[in-house]
Amino acid sequence: MALLDRRLLFVTGKGGVGKTTVAAALSVLAAREGRRTLVCEVDAKGDLTAAFETTDVGFAAREIEPRLFAMSMDTEESLKEYLALQLHLPRLSRLGPLARTFDFLANAAPGVKEILTVGKLAWEVRERHYDLVVVDAAASGHVVGQLRAPQAINELVSVGLVREQTDWMLELLTDAATTGVVVVAAPEEMPVTESLELVDHLDATGVDLAAVVVNRVLPELFGRTEEEVFSRLTEPAVSEALAHAVGGQSVGPVLTAARLAVTLRRTRAAHLARLREGLGASKAVLYIPELFSRGHGRRAMLQVAEALAGELS
Repeated sequence: MALLDRRLLFVTGKGGVGKTTVAAALSVLAAREGRRTLVCEVDAKGDLTAAFETTDVGFAAREIEPRLFAMSMDTEESLKEYLALQLHLPRLSRLGPLARTFDFLANAAPGVKEILTVGKLAWEVRERHYDLVVVDAAASGHVVGQLRAPQAINELVSVGLVREQTDWMLELLTDAATTGVVVVAAPEEMPVTESLELVDHLDATGVDLAAVVVNRVLPELFGRTEEEVFSRLTEPAVSEALAHAVGGQSVGPVLTAARLAVTLRRTRAAHLARLREGLGASKAVLYIPELFSRGHGRRAMLQVAEALAGELS
């Protein structure tokens, strides 16, 4: 099924590979296709607002573009909302002793704090407040714990309101037509290794792998014929004649840069081949080219969105 036809997407990956940019780009594409979309930053580092070049967002979602809403996760605010909706308690300005009790439980029992993050997002989907919720999720080392939170709670609680809540969450999260994980990688050794390990660990969550997005893929600038030309140009007599033709300037740095481009392309191609082989033919892989830009703001994010749109068409 089409990636944006799902209703809940968790975007994750090793730090530094561009997962926030990809999450922002996917949310832009969905909104521009007419879907009412929520994009949520889980880590609340402000990277999402930097991608959109907008003012800070909070727990209350606000519209930052037509049909596109943004929010930042806050577990205490999520707890307040849960208590108000499920137990009809007033949304107090401070939870006081209740918050301290929650912190004790969160530290003592696995999945308690994570359930407030996953539960909030799943609830937005269940209540159909949005057509699509895109989550700028935790990095690959932590996202599995978040996705397994409902199952972890189920293993602790067998009956009651909490069990009822985690049951519907699990049903929603494990429905491949509704929920998926997008793993963002880069064509480098460690990101590829971590991505393959993450894909293996996702099996334990029951959440479907929707796609792997490979960021910063180098184009093939030079082929074998050009490499032969570069080799001839480095010969002393030819290099000297070429330098004379361009006003006495050395062409060595240019040729060195060309050889470096070839080397990087081949190295990254080998990492891509390992990723593709490790995933198997059935997994969707989308490619985003290297932007050759130092910018990480809105312009770069929209370029990534354009590249993804081409991959998804």
